[in-house]
Amino acid sequence: MNTVRPFHLAFPVHDLAATRGFYGGVLGCREGRSADRWIDFDLYGHQIVAHLDEAARPAGASNPVDGHDVPVPHFGVVLTMADWEKLAERVRAAGIAFGIEPQVRFKGRPGEQATMFFRDPSGNALEFKAFADDAMLFAR
Repeated sequence: MNTVRPFHLAFPVHDLAATRGFYGGVLGCREGRSADRWIDFDLYGHQIVAHLDEAARPAGASNPVDGHDVPVPHFGVVLTMADWEKLAERVRAAGIAFGIEPQVRFKGRPGEQATMFFRDPSGNALEFKAFADDAMLFAR
């Protein structure tokens, strides 16, 4: 049986206090270790680390996917549908603007998925998705 291990991602942010409020407060990530210039967060069992870079600016690239401009780079987690719906409501309630509103992409085709995009306070793009059938994650 293939057991998925947690991934680790380090990314730049320009304001640690805003980052702490967003990832800890809005997304509900448990905070781990931290120092003057970085913070560990538990993002659904995965370790993400926000590193302070006062000059950090979001990338401006995007690629067309199913009729939307998807920001590149981006990161996120594949959630259960129930957790995805709860997160969409948390983000909406916090007044965070969606880059791509919560919706179903590739409807009726292989890889059909619920998806949403939004940015953190430093402009890092995040995508969270869910599948009615997780077997569709790598469907072609």
